[in-house]
Amino acid sequence: MATEETKEETVEVPAKFKSLVESVEKLSVLELSELVKVLEKKFGVSAAAPMAVTQAPAAEAEEEAEEKTSFTVQLNSIGDKKIEVIKTVRDATEKGLKEAKDLVDAAATEPQVVKEGVGKEEAEELKKKFEAAGASVELK
Repeated sequence: MATEETKEETVEVPAKFKSLVESVEKLSVLELSELVKVLEKKFGVSAAAPMAVTQAPAAEAEEEAEEKTSFTVQLNSIGDKKIEVIKTVRDATEKGLKEAKDLVDAAATEPQVVKEGVGKEEAEELKKKFEAAGASVELK
């Protein structure tokens, strides 16, 4: 509580606001709450507006996160050309025929990760190859 008192002492109130600040200091918490509501209605503002400002950097961080450099290639469905998809999986992962076939078979029932930690260009190239083979791929 001592720190709050020191903060109040260090705040310099301009002369034109001094009487207003003194009046506000005399109000009870309930009266202050009522005053805030009146001011919000009168000026069409919200006392919660500073919270929106603190959320803006989070939105910027999300935009930066969208521009990531490492992607995961996920095979969502295999389409009609199962053999072509197996070949594409083998080329992308350097897995053997059985491992690639097992991955493709598993993708028929639920999405499967084909490759992780892939660069943006390589991920987009893999996506094109899978789509050309009739598969549905998602980059994460």
